[in-house]
Amino acid sequence: MDAAVNVTVDDLIESARALITPGTRRILGITGAPGSGKSTLGETLVSALGDQAVLVGLDGFHLATAELDRLGRRARKGAADTFDAAGYISLLRRLRSREDEAVYAPLFDRGLEESLACAVPVPRDVPLIITEGNYLLVAGAAWGPVRELLDACWYVDPGDDVRLDRLIARHMSFGRSADEAYERSHGSDERNAALIRATRPAADRIVRVPVLRTPLRPAEEASV
Repeated sequence: MDAAVNVTVDDLIESARALITPGTRRILGITGAPGSGKSTLGETLVSALGDQAVLVGLDGFHLATAELDRLGRRARKGAADTFDAAGYISLLRRLRSREDEAVYAPLFDRGLEESLACAVPVPRDVPLIITEGNYLLVAGAAWGPVRELLDACWYVDPGDDVRLDRLIARHMSFGRSADEAYERSHGSDERNAALIRATRPAADRIVRVPVLRTPLRPAEEASV
């Protein structure tokens, strides 16, 4: 599977709804390169599904800026080794087990450029978890266990021109100059995108959706 298939938002909502089975829990992953629209699609699905779904983002597992400084990785923030992969996998396992009355997931605040702990409550009776992030399909010891914890995973690909335009606009919306936004989007973000693009064959679906305009609350403006 390689070519992106044009689909409507309604198609994807119904596909997500089909995963819901009362009394069980399933996890739908949404992945794609930076700027592809993962977070916005996830928010749109959860909005449509109401109390049947909760959105949990990988971005909540960004290492803190102080830790990135200690490790010498701050300039590469967003790369695969600047996240707590083991913590994210542990969260997915807790969510799948449904042993806890509620599980609290972290949330990345792009304005602060830091994660907020225990910001997303996931009650035990929610049947569908939608989780989005860059590295859901990356193989290897650090990230490989994620795939087996997902019941399905979609790769979002709007085309590189659209994706880069979105990415530049997003960086500028958070205070970067046009030159800084261009350099970041075509530099470290694009290096990360190359790794993510290599995971496309592992996805269950590769989709291209219309531009979505779902407003996010300030603390939920995670990278997409």
